[in-house]
Amino acid sequence: MAAVLDDVDRKILRTLQQNARTSNTDIARQLGMVPSAILERIRKLEERGVILGYEARVNPAALGLDLVAFISVKTDDRTKQYEGAEKLKRFPEVLEVHNVAGEDCYLVKVRVRDVSALRDLLHDKVSAIGSVVSTKSTIVLGVEKENGRLPIEPASAAATRGTRFATGRITP
Repeated sequence: MAAVLDDVDRKILRTLQQNARTSNTDIARQLGMVPSAILERIRKLEERGVILGYEARVNPAALGLDLVAFISVKTDDRTKQYEGAEKLKRFPEVLEVHNVAGEDCYLVKVRVRDVSALRDLLHDKVSAIGSVVSTKSTIVLGVEKENGRLPIEPASAAATRGTRFATGRITP
């Protein structure tokens, strides 16, 4: 069941991405609507899987997690490859796991204390996954931009390109 997001839904999503703690009253005021209508729209966006959840963005430095690295992971067997992904996703240091085209199977974003913690993660956890053949790490020297906000354009612009939301995927 494909659902098209209208401009009001998109404005709500933009507002919540900027600050998920924005009250329904404030959103309603911004959009010239009543709070109950905003609450109903947000509930429907949650039910349809457009809004996946809410979370606090924590400063990594406050937790001593100063090192970001990207690890390219190559696995040996296509049938075991997804088993490796499931194991990678369970490590708390792992922020993202992407199945990629090319020589490697996965691109993994991690955040750890320091190089020693990265070494421990690679040797004690990642290398212990049976299907992992090799890894290549890239250490980030500085983060210029990092957030999870998606670009949300007006419904009219999305409709021109045919972008629709269906079963959790954006399709052209």
